[in-house]
Amino acid sequence: MNIEIERKYLLRNEDWRGLAEGVYYKQAYLNERGGNTVRVRIEGNKAKLTIKGKAKNISRVEIEYDIPMVDAEALFSLAKTPCVEKYRHKIPYKGNVWEVDEFLGENKGLVVAEIELKSEEQAFEKPDWIGEEVTHDK
Repeated sequence: MNIEIERKYLLRNEDWRGLAEGVYYKQAYLNERGGNTVRVRIEGNKAKLTIKGKAKNISRVEIEYDIPMVDAEALFSLAKTPCVEKYRHKIPYKGNVWEVDEFLGENKGLVVAEIELKSEEQAFEKPDWIGEEVTHDK
């Protein structure tokens, strides 16, 4: 079992652009809001099924499996909400990796960064382009 510990931030400026190539993501949620999360996702040329528990502070159980692309495509038809599309840029910075998501479609214009941590108390440095924390803002 894996525990996901992450913090999310808005971006202060565009200085992150050009630091990493973006990978196209398409994802859909297969459950109703509230409770646990069941998500199907295509990341470039890979597909995954992810189950996440309810968050406790900034931690939650996360189980993720690679699945065949054809299964992922079939699961999109079961989505309870519209698909989310974005480009994810993975940017190494001082021993950590920041994931900057640039959303498309209904969420076009939204850009957020997240960092996954090994513990809730882990110290880390933020790049200058990281702005306000929005970890608890759904």
